[in-house]
Amino acid sequence: MLATTFVAVVLVVLLWEGYKWVGQQTDDRLPGTGIEVLVSTDDLTMPHAKDILGELLSDVRDGRSTLPMSLYLLKKAWFTLQEAAIGFFLGLVVGLALAVLMLRWRVVERGLLPWINVSQTVPLIALAPIIVTWGRLNDLPDLFSISLIAAYLTFFPVAVSALRGLQSPDVADVELMRSYAASWWTTLFKLRLPAARAYLFPAFKIAATLSVVGAIVGEISIGTKTGLGRAILEFAQRYAVSPERLYASVIGAAVLGLSVFGLVNLVERMFAGRDREVAA
Repeated sequence: MLATTFVAVVLVVLLWEGYKWVGQQTDDRLPGTGIEVLVSTDDLTMPHAKDILGELLSDVRDGRSTLPMSLYLLKKAWFTLQEAAIGFFLGLVVGLALAVLMLRWRVVERGLLPWINVSQTVPLIALAPIIVTWGRLNDLPDLFSISLIAAYLTFFPVAVSALRGLQSPDVADVELMRSYAASWWTTLFKLRLPAARAYLFPAFKIAATLSVVGAIVGEISIGTKTGLGRAILEFAQRYAVSPERLYASVIGAAVLGLSVFGLVNLVERMFAGRDREVAA
């Protein structure tokens, strides 16, 4: 996975610099035409990749102290990771619970599933202040409110994929369990959950990355003093002076998202290895 990530980063850098070089040679027009390119290639809009990467080694003020940008972003990412982890866990619990409820009673599925889909059409940036205000009125820490925002994005892919996975066993297998007088819960844990694993882990990977997105959006929406969202907001306000710093903070958010994705992928491989050992 590390090799794949490295190759992907190299390709992105090459495409970035290639696009920038071509645009500067043609005055931001498509070669051989008078059509302007979609994105300007000036240094304010598209800084050189070496300048962005070099910014990760530069110093930045953090309160009364000075830290290297990489360490500063790592410190901010730790706060965001805590919020995302809580949101991921909450979304996981809610999503699985909804899937089991919809599996158990078809009337619940028909009545609830459309609303679950509709819930994702509500803009997160509009929902965030409502959740934070409710949390503060109930003396809840902002960390918990931001985690709820992350959970809002997380529960959807888990609920939908888990329901599909739990419904995936063949009718013959379900009938076999019934012939053994297995209860509904026994069938759930012995047949349906193992069959749903192929659907659950892809959903967990999506949910993990969405939890990071939700945490960052929540931090930006409420103006918290911690987290990557705060760093992105601060550097966005000074973009005209130092655009490289905003790009560096975005890279930090991307690395955090890739890290949680890789962690879930590692857990999936552990379960797959355990299944092979049992089968052997």
